[in-house]
Amino acid sequence: MAQPFYSTIPKSTSIFTSKPSPSCPFLFVLILCILGLYTLYNHHPHSSRTDTQTSRNALRFQDHFLSSASNYTISSYLRALTLHPHLAGTEPSRRTALYVQTQFKELRLQTHVRDYNVLLSYPVYASLSAHFIDGTFKNLPLAEQGGTQNDDVVRPYHAYSPSGTAYAKAVFVNYGKEEDYRALAAQGVDVSGCVAVARRGEVSRNAVVEIAAARGVAAVLLYTEGDRFRNGVERGTVMRGLGDPLTPGWAGVDDGERLGLEDNEVVKKFPRIPSMPISADTADTIFRLLEGARVPSEWRDTLKSKVARVGPGPTMLNFTYQGEKKMETIHNVFAVIRGSEEPDRFVLLGNHRDAWTYGAVDPNSGTAALLDIARRYALLMRLGWNPRRTIILCSWDAEEFGMIGSTEWVEENLVNLGSKAVAYLNVDCAVQGPGLFAGATPQLDDLLVEVTKKVKDPDSADTTVYEKWTTTNKGISVGVPSIDLYYGRDFPVYHTAFDSYNWMANYGDPLFQRHVAVAGIWGLLTLHLADDPIIPLNYRAYIVELQEYTKVLSNLLEGSVSLHPIITSIQQLVAVAKEAEQEAKKLRDQEIVGELLVLKKRTLNDRLMSAERGFLDAEGLQGRQWFKHLVYGPSSDFESKLVFFPGIIDAISRSKRMSQTEGQAAIQHEIWRVARAIQRAAYALKGELT
Repeated sequence: MAQPFYSTIPKSTSIFTSKPSPSCPFLFVLILCILGLYTLYNHHPHSSRTDTQTSRNALRFQDHFLSSASNYTISSYLRALTLHPHLAGTEPSRRTALYVQTQFKELRLQTHVRDYNVLLSYPVYASLSAHFIDGTFKNLPLAEQGGTQNDDVVRPYHAYSPSGTAYAKAVFVNYGKEEDYRALAAQGVDVSGCVAVARRGEVSRNAVVEIAAARGVAAVLLYTEGDRFRNGVERGTVMRGLGDPLTPGWAGVDDGERLGLEDNEVVKKFPRIPSMPISADTADTIFRLLEGARVPSEWRDTLKSKVARVGPGPTMLNFTYQGEKKMETIHNVFAVIRGSEEPDRFVLLGNHRDAWTYGAVDPNSGTAALLDIARRYALLMRLGWNPRRTIILCSWDAEEFGMIGSTEWVEENLVNLGSKAVAYLNVDCAVQGPGLFAGATPQLDDLLVEVTKKVKDPDSADTTVYEKWTTTNKGISVGVPSIDLYYGRDFPVYHTAFDSYNWMANYGDPLFQRHVAVAGIWGLLTLHLADDPIIPLNYRAYIVELQEYTKVLSNLLEGSVSLHPIITSIQQLVAVAKEAEQEAKKLRDQEIVGELLVLKKRTLNDRLMSAERGFLDAEGLQGRQWFKHLVYGPSSDFESKLVFFPGIIDAISRSKRMSQTEGQAAIQHEIWRVARAIQRAAYALKGELT
């Protein structure tokens, strides 16, 4: 999931009601936040085409786009992208960037690369052994055993973990949440000075290590449960925040300003204690050696590991990790299809390219789909198509280290994106397995439904994605201008050396039809956003979501503070959204094209774009000023499952450490901030001064 100026959208921490898998952090977080900035108006010469002519042409090109799908081509792209591991900052990663750049150029698309120099983190040495009471010891494996891999695969590690050693008793801490430590304390378990073993799940890696450090733990071992690929080890970052840690709020360009490693702003982004990932098999070996208190009953229902006792010890673990932080060059690759009528309005498609290992699922299933969309768009251009608005295909680097490539680019292009970006459509892990999962900011819900009615379902004959989706999920529930798409809820080879082309061909998508479906939905959404005379954004769905969130919040607060400010501001947005919808219908129905009509459509589009920006707040969230969106974003309370109104949820959490009067005042202040944000969105959508 860096964000100096941006909000986030719940992907791994989602703003979707249909939440994406935690396995794939969202890039689209970055640009959605940007989409919430002020929109400028620029008049351009109008076209002589009527909307009816435009619509007919659009339908013809949409049909060509769908009919030119090729699962073989996508398979070929994926095979080429996954021949070698390509960790950001390495030579294989540079060659992968060159491959994507070459594909864009061969399609005769306008192509360029933007490089940044950023701080990355790599392992140097790691070891783990169990030492028994009788003086003997056993070395525990840290790397995967078997699978498709070679010497180029980076050994399992946590990026930005500090180097360190520990010789201490092991203790099992479940997910490593605060409530897990409270459960251990209730059984008299003292974790201070121990090596904590935690299972991956409900909180981020960074949160697990931060909570452990606060409890006096000496080091952390993280494993991922599963029934298959139990030798797999999940690499990942433990940095707090997103983007290059040395350039918080500005891009990491040559000869630009950088903070020092000792700067407090940098230091606080890295954990205080070392950590390493281990396999489920290695974790089970440790669990068999534990004595002490029994596993709390509330943990047992979801445990797949063979854990009976939590420890500590008596067996000792000898833990050593040595890493290095290095300045490396990363490469973002872009293809631009210039808009014919509104070239200063940008529809962006994004996917990251770097991987911890081979990255067949994460992220190159998405990269292969992106390349196939580029191929099909190039075909449409040869048939005479040019989009009304500019389309930019973005291939990001160094996402795995903390969304660094996309963050640096957004920071460098903040003003232009803030005023000109129509929408950002992200696909990260395009295919993980069966079942479509999609999330969109609510104003795009209707468009997402429309598009899924046109794309064939990859797993059912004579059925559309929409029909399969509604049958499986009993109705579509999407909530989060940004969209994210992927097939498959989870996959067992996440961030391991087993995430290879062979795994995809044998398990994830043997016929590559799911890749075709994702590319179809992704590409059609883009065609609508780039070509529709009136941008298809409908704020009625947003209002429904806001009303639902307010009900949940009301139940949570139980009348302790007033939600009247939010309720009133939503009512304002209801009236304005209805007016905007009626205006859009009236403009679509007009057949005669004139300069005044073009101006009216352009003005309405700008209002539709700028409304989302109203939900941003310049101050950001308390303690996390890079999160600007006051409706969507993760709470700082690691135990909270709510992904809306993050400032209010944070205030509720903080209020537990305050007096009743102070706590209620803090919550009420955040309620007013949200109310003002919704009001700003209403004013922007109306387009008039108060």
